[in-house]
Amino acid sequence: MAILTAAVVVVGVLCLLDLLLTLGVVRRLREHTALLAAGAGAGGQSVSITDLNVGETPAGFEVATVGGPRVSGPAGLRVVAFFSPHCSVCPERVPSFTEYLTSNAIGRESVLAVIEGSEGEAPYQATLADVAQVCTGADGDLVSVAFKAQGYPAFCLLDADGALLASGIHPSTLTEPAGV
Repeated sequence: MAILTAAVVVVGVLCLLDLLLTLGVVRRLREHTALLAAGAGAGGQSVSITDLNVGETPAGFEVATVGGPRVSGPAGLRVVAFFSPHCSVCPERVPSFTEYLTSNAIGRESVLAVIEGSEGEAPYQATLADVAQVCTGADGDLVSVAFKAQGYPAFCLLDADGALLASGIHPSTLTEPAGV
């Protein structure tokens, strides 16, 4: 009888420990969900979508745009965005990106939208062509490498010299830091 009582106590303690660990995991998942939904990381900073730090300048590049002139950068560009046809969130971000550009009066000539894949496979190309210069294929890959992009969608705000001011997974994270 003593062995049965000891076994029940051990199982009860293990169940209680399991319950505490499960509650801890649920709490962390809620925190991460809230951070991703807000498009912000710890401390309210934007989620890192690039290996570049704020203030760093991406490598230089010169790429052909779809139906337009060649674009060199990053100097002269104000916003660079990265999209993929395989990204489940990208279709939701394209309208908010175009709205961001319109509401901030950012002209097409200072915006570069990079769409992963070849020109014929770029589903957002027509929509983005109205507000941005669009590049795809190998040229898009050059820009992705220059910005060290890590995922899709990704949005980068640059200063006049091409240095990174802000980046994030939602256009609303592209705000200039205080004092700039």
